Amino acid sequence: MLVPISWLKEYVKMDDNIELKDFCDKMIMSGSNIEGVHEYGEGIKKVVVGKVLKVEKHPDADALFVITVDIGSEELVIVTGADNVHKDDYVPVVQSGGWLPGGVKIKKGKLRGIVSNGMLCSAQELGFGDNVVPSAIKEGILILDKAYPLGMDIIEALKLKEETIEFEITPNRPDCLSMMGMAREAAAVFYDTLKYPSTIIEHETDDIKNYISIEINKPELCKRYTARVVKDIKIKESPWWLQKRLMTSGVRPINNIVDVTNYVMLEYGQPMHAFDLRYVSGSKIIVDTAADKQKFITLDGTERQLDSDMLLINDAEKGVGLAGVMGGLNSEIKDDTNCILIESANFDADNTRMTSKKLGLRTEASARYEKGIDPNLCLDAVNRACKLIEELEAGTVVSGIVDAYPNIEEPRKIKVRAERINALLNLKMSTDEMADLYRRLEMVVEEKGNDLYIQPPTVRLDLKEEIDFLEEAARIYGYDNLDVTVPKGNVQGGRSRKQDLQNIVKETLMAVGVNEIQTYSFVSPKGVDMIKMPEVSIKRNFVKLMNPLGEENSVMRTTLIPNMMETLVRNYNRNIGKAAAFELGRVFLPSHEELPHQPISLVLGAYGHGNDFYKLKGMVETVLNKIGIRDAEFEPELNHSTFHPGRCANILYKDTCLGIIGEIHPDVAENYDISVRTCICELDFENIFKNANIEKIYFPLPKYPAIDRDIAIVIEEQVYVKEIESIIKEQGGKILDKVELFDIYRGKQVKEGYKSVAYALTYRDADKTLTDEEVGKVHLRIVEALKNQLGAVLRD
Repeated sequence: MLVPISWLKEYVKMDDNIELKDFCDKMIMSGSNIEGVHEYGEGIKKVVVGKVLKVEKHPDADALFVITVDIGSEELVIVTGADNVHKDDYVPVVQSGGWLPGGVKIKKGKLRGIVSNGMLCSAQELGFGDNVVPSAIKEGILILDKAYPLGMDIIEALKLKEETIEFEITPNRPDCLSMMGMAREAAAVFYDTLKYPSTIIEHETDDIKNYISIEINKPELCKRYTARVVKDIKIKESPWWLQKRLMTSGVRPINNIVDVTNYVMLEYGQPMHAFDLRYVSGSKIIVDTAADKQKFITLDGTERQLDSDMLLINDAEKGVGLAGVMGGLNSEIKDDTNCILIESANFDADNTRMTSKKLGLRTEASARYEKGIDPNLCLDAVNRACKLIEELEAGTVVSGIVDAYPNIEEPRKIKVRAERINALLNLKMSTDEMADLYRRLEMVVEEKGNDLYIQPPTVRLDLKEEIDFLEEAARIYGYDNLDVTVPKGNVQGGRSRKQDLQNIVKETLMAVGVNEIQTYSFVSPKGVDMIKMPEVSIKRNFVKLMNPLGEENSVMRTTLIPNMMETLVRNYNRNIGKAAAFELGRVFLPSHEELPHQPISLVLGAYGHGNDFYKLKGMVETVLNKIGIRDAEFEPELNHSTFHPGRCANILYKDTCLGIIGEIHPDVAENYDISVRTCICELDFENIFKNANIEKIYFPLPKYPAIDRDIAIVIEEQVYVKEIESIIKEQGGKILDKVELFDIYRGKQVKEGYKSVAYALTYRDADKTLTDEEVGKVHLRIVEALKNQLGAVLRD
């Protein structure tokens, strides 16, 4: 929400001596977060009001004009390319040596043989953005709205010196999407009285009953519909003060009628719309849902297909406005419009959001309606619009108001315990002081002993329970004024064991050269198709979002593999030769409880030179060893459709499956259009947590020496190394200290279908020095077991 300070001061009489920084600091400490401040008029020097005396074509350039302009002290000849300047226009003129915003200095120069003694200014060159400059002057010079004293400083003439604050408005405070809402906040912070704008019409004529009637057929979607009629309309440009306020608030001026409706929307937070009454058939407005597949052309000229859930504003024959979103092209205000109907209505937030989302059409109006608006604003807003039209001499207000309000929204009254507020905030406010604090926010407060019965303004849709008033007390009292206290009760700080484990895993992976990534929890359901997840897999059972941004973000992820594949492919497509990444995050599985089950998952992915299955396996083993999970086993997995059937393994530890690791199946790689071998490992962090042991245990250095023996056996190709090592460890008993595989050989000296596997075995006894005879017996037992159980033959 952009809030020009000069506009704000019309409703709150703040101290003129207060510095902008102090104002911002106090507003922030009251809960109104500020995203930035824009200062208009900064950097403008030697820019004055001038009157165009003569406009001539440049003799040597068809696209240029030679302008003679009077700035009071002298007449200047200026060459320009703008074609919207005419004799007797008043324009902003930068004299030679003058400055414009952004550090632009204007110097005297020669254009096609004619000396230009300055420059005429556009609105953009005075500091206004392209998105807010009126379309009529977007490509031309700013033509001033009236005759100003010649030579007058343009900052003074147009009141350009303006500070605009951009407030970040949270979704629970739609009332602050308005000048009055922010003025209410400022008045509470600075102990001031809020001044409301005038809504009293001085001159009315005729009777509105002769012009329009209102019928609401869907009161659950339209709580209130208020309308007034203004005749004898004169369409023209708005005066500069109105245009400037709209532009500094981020809205482009159109014409005086449309500008008034936008102005009131910014002022009250109540969207409005003006219909050309000529095109409202039957002098009737009917609020009802559209027909399925009904076609409707909105003000932007786009034909849209509606459905029966969308609320439409109709006349006796056709639709004339898309409720809460945008008016219709068939009833727009035109240059010859003579009589208008001004709509000020309240539409259902959910229905407006749904309509806006389905049509892909989001407007200033829908952005406000979809957050919720107080229906009691409608009447004041429509009267305010008529008052402004009267002040601008743009029309004559017809007497009477049509106000369809089936179910009146009454103010709520909530009981608040003063003692409870004081206890939770560690304050010592009296009941009277607390009541005054709430009254500063325009709440009606009744004191009964130590309890307060508070009736907040109906615009405060967020105040429903006692706890809501606790926040109000804290922020208006000032978060910076609250005491710093230590939490009471049995409260311990620090990280949990699971958090410590997560940090260890992250640090270990980063230490071995893997980059951490973080991806969205909202994903496309097509992701599991991309990784060839079986149709019966539980990972196809998604938690679906009620209001997704699109199909690509419509469900909660059940696996991290698609996210990791997308990240790796994105790097691959940008010519990154090799990459390794990991993500530690939650997946979401439906459950019978209110909330889904949200276990933590760990996924690693890698591709490129050196990043093969064995490299990834080594990374996983490093992590598992670091957190005390030693001797994890890798058992071949042949039936997982995501992975290559011959290059995939389940990771087991004490009969628990910790996860799966493998090279991506060629079909999956084709789905992602990646032509290099890609390896993925997904681990169940919850199972890792149950089996991890991060306690440090000291083992003394061995007192007795070790005896090393090597063993090389020839064995059939299909025998897994895991089977060999299991037999060696089982037969080696307590004196076998270490087993290390150091060679696997296939070649001429080994017949086809066989392989040579060599191990280094270390024997040691913790209580004595081993003899060769003792080691020999165990070593022979190992050899015999390998021969008998696996058919192994000692290699010569």
